[in-house]
Amino acid sequence: MAKERFILLSFDVEEFDMPLEYNHHIDLAEQLKVGDAGMQKILPVINTGKTPCTLFTTATYAIHFPEQIKALAINHEIASHTYYHSDFSNEHLLQSKLKLEEISGKPVTGLRMPRMRKVDMSEVKKAGYEYDSSINPTYLPGRYNNLHLPRTLYKEEGIVRLPASVSPQRISLFWLSFKNFPYAVFKMLTQQTLKKDGYVCLYFHPWEFTDIEQYGLPAYTRKDCKEILLNKLNRLITDLSKEGEFITINSFIKQKAPL
Repeated sequence: MAKERFILLSFDVEEFDMPLEYNHHIDLAEQLKVGDAGMQKILPVINTGKTPCTLFTTATYAIHFPEQIKALAINHEIASHTYYHSDFSNEHLLQSKLKLEEISGKPVTGLRMPRMRKVDMSEVKKAGYEYDSSINPTYLPGRYNNLHLPRTLYKEEGIVRLPASVSPQRISLFWLSFKNFPYAVFKMLTQQTLKKDGYVCLYFHPWEFTDIEQYGLPAYTRKDCKEILLNKLNRLITDLSKEGEFITINSFIKQKAPL
């Protein structure tokens, strides 16, 4: 490789509450069941010893699957996805951090807000986090317009902010792009971003890799679920392993954080 390049692979480990956004009832037990089913699908992919990941985990999920989280913390980074996926107050920042540290037995230094919602960096700093990855610096109709924010690593109020990767053209390389773009296009944009920025920060959800056809979700969120998507993820990991090194976000921040 001409220079160091890093792949930051992350998953939002959570209760599967997305159907509630589309007025499809799903109780907490079912949400957790689907979330765990997704984890079981991706475990063989991420537990090879070659792809350390960052797992942004809700405290709710961790409380229900503590042994799983403790085992994952051995080779991966456990970070906070707050306490609940569909409810938030600033108190949850510290509460989730403490609960995840108790369960995982490891320090929790990073945060990603559910649905990339805005969060006050002074509150994040007060809760003891070192970095935040709650920004998708693109335009997503109906969600957010973050075209004015930096594409790459920066610092705000003493907190390192790591946006999810977008291409130089501001095309988001997030989970919906991976599902809906032709694989060759997603790979090309990812390689382009990796070469320009020296890293890519990609994020997915374990529940994407299960059968979610029956939950009343839009077609673009259901596309290529189950084994089709799992095979695409395996292919992506294989292809990107030729382009750079997989490391956790915490490890990357320690090396590259702006002063």
